Amino acid sequence: MYVARQLNARFDDAMRIGRFDILEKLGEGAMGTVYRALDPLIERTVAIKTIPLNLPEEEKRLFEDRFLREAKSAGKLSHPNIVTIYDVGETDDFAYIAMEYLDGPSLREILREHGPLPFELAIDTALQMADALAFAHDHGIVHRDIKPPNVIVDSKRGAVKLTDFGIAHLMSNTETRAGMLLGSPRYMSPEQVQGQPVDGRSDIFSLGVVLYEMLVGRPPFGGEELHGILFRIVNEPVTLVSQTRRDTPAGVDEILSRCLAKKPENRYSNAHDLAQDLNTLLHPQPTESSELPINPPLSRTLKAVAFGMPVLIVLVLAIGLIVTTFVLERNQVLPDSATKTPSIQTPQLVTITKSLTSAKSEEISQVQPGNYKKSSPNEDFFLEELDKKLAKLKVRRTELLSSYTELHPDVVMTDREIAQLEDERRQHQKRKKHQNN
Repeated sequence: MYVARQLNARFDDAMRIGRFDILEKLGEGAMGTVYRALDPLIERTVAIKTIPLNLPEEEKRLFEDRFLREAKSAGKLSHPNIVTIYDVGETDDFAYIAMEYLDGPSLREILREHGPLPFELAIDTALQMADALAFAHDHGIVHRDIKPPNVIVDSKRGAVKLTDFGIAHLMSNTETRAGMLLGSPRYMSPEQVQGQPVDGRSDIFSLGVVLYEMLVGRPPFGGEELHGILFRIVNEPVTLVSQTRRDTPAGVDEILSRCLAKKPENRYSNAHDLAQDLNTLLHPQPTESSELPINPPLSRTLKAVAFGMPVLIVLVLAIGLIVTTFVLERNQVLPDSATKTPSIQTPQLVTITKSLTSAKSEEISQVQPGNYKKSSPNEDFFLEELDKKLAKLKVRRTELLSSYTELHPDVVMTDREIAQLEDERRQHQKRKKHQNN
């Protein structure tokens, strides 16, 4: 800390790091100090993170090589959710990274002020972090230090930005004192705690810890002592979020269980799969049943039958009334003219005449000498009414055929009614014949 204070005093006096003019100090952590600065070449505001090089000469050379290599690799990451690195450099006493300046709070500040976040906000933040990690892992960069202070929320655009890619890896072999771990151990993966090699699945574990804290308001592995925290990370299972928040959506516990698995092989194999599950949780797809209309539309045939039947019934009743009145008057005035065929050329009236003649012929054929028995007036009238309905329907069928084919629904319906009346007429004649016998 003495070296850091000396460097800070030097920066305050000189007000310059490399070509960058220092404007103010933004914060200070275990790995260095962050300043807001101005790049005078293009008049752009940047954030500069300094890393003190208070190391033995041999370790310093190794660190410088790794620093340049890792910083250049991280500088190639161009992603909406990753802070852009503009420049890297070093002096005799420190190394520095000039990066994109974000005017917004860190996730740590947001959690301290607001506590647990709404589910949609927490899942969306984790989704953006997973997208950033997937992109970095595809380019061979593992973050190694995912935690709320390294997540910045851009106040202008609202986008989540990950910072400090590769810096934890740079520092891993230079400082091993417990003081360097304070603030980070709660988010370490079990393999990090045990000093084993790490890959992208270690970042997935740390992201799971951050998501858990966003939902519950505290990290899953609590405690004040460093030893106790590390022991819980390696050995103790995590309490389900649903046991703390009753309004937990389905799927949250399953995602966190995979992220926080103790063994890397039991976690998500890559951040792409994690991002996909988070996106599905945030934007569930509708099921097939919900896409079906509640009332499917009627076909054209059903529509024609449904809307045409009332009109057809009214028309049939009207024609039946007219024909009935005509026949009654005709039977009273000209009783002998029913057997005569009128000279009418209209096809519809010809059909009526044929129907009436055919019906009369059937009546005559059934009244033979020796078998004659006088029928009651009601039975004769009923038979006449059936004949009138048949004639009326046949007229209707002829009119329909002038516009439609025999397969049209209205024609088919009329044929069915004619068949029903003809069957009813035969049954009536059988009953009448049985009564007469």
